[in-house]
Amino acid sequence: MSIARNLEQFIGQLPQGTRLVAVSKTHPEQDILEAYAAGQRIFGENRVQELVAKHQALPKDIEWHFIGHLQKNKAKHIAPFVAMVHAVDSLELLAVLDQQARRHGRVIPCLLQLHVAQEQTKHGMAWHELLSLLDSPAFRQAENVRVDGLMAMATFSDDQDQVCREFAYVAERFAELRQGFFADKPHFRELSMGMSGDWPLAVGLGSTLVRVGSAIFGQRELA
Repeated sequence: MSIARNLEQFIGQLPQGTRLVAVSKTHPEQDILEAYAAGQRIFGENRVQELVAKHQALPKDIEWHFIGHLQKNKAKHIAPFVAMVHAVDSLELLAVLDQQARRHGRVIPCLLQLHVAQEQTKHGMAWHELLSLLDSPAFRQAENVRVDGLMAMATFSDDQDQVCREFAYVAERFAELRQGFFADKPHFRELSMGMSGDWPLAVGLGSTLVRVGSAIFGQRELA
């Protein structure tokens, strides 16, 4: 089945208000162009070098989302153009993004990554760490980053009850922040949850951005 057909079928399953981040990492430019021709504009990458190369080669109206763990020393390479950074997992990274965005005269939309998975290998902040970030003077002084919501990755598990509990926890924290810290900030509206194996559960709990690649492009090439 073609990428265009996969894209049409997948988007047809999403409720209104939920957008697809087509995870194009390791896929060639030709595949991205096929999805682009079918109307997809948001693509997700998790390697800085690959993202920079694709940005240079592909249409400039693509919204590139960086969805992986971003090393602070590499933020400068994507700061001129990235449409959103999904996985801000420390105040230090947020400060670097703020500095780099200021250099380029722009504001970078970001999501704060909340750690909920059982795997310690997954990045993200504990709830108390995320609250400390929002309470910090450095966050209040940052003018070139904008926090638009939360991002999370659930445990890689066949236990759907566990995955649902984790997504529900994130959704509850998102609502809490929206009513508290961001009550007067209408841009705080994004909840990035759900990947190829668990996106239906995430959507059912309010996800506004799902990060899915294999359902669109097929299985990724080995990198």
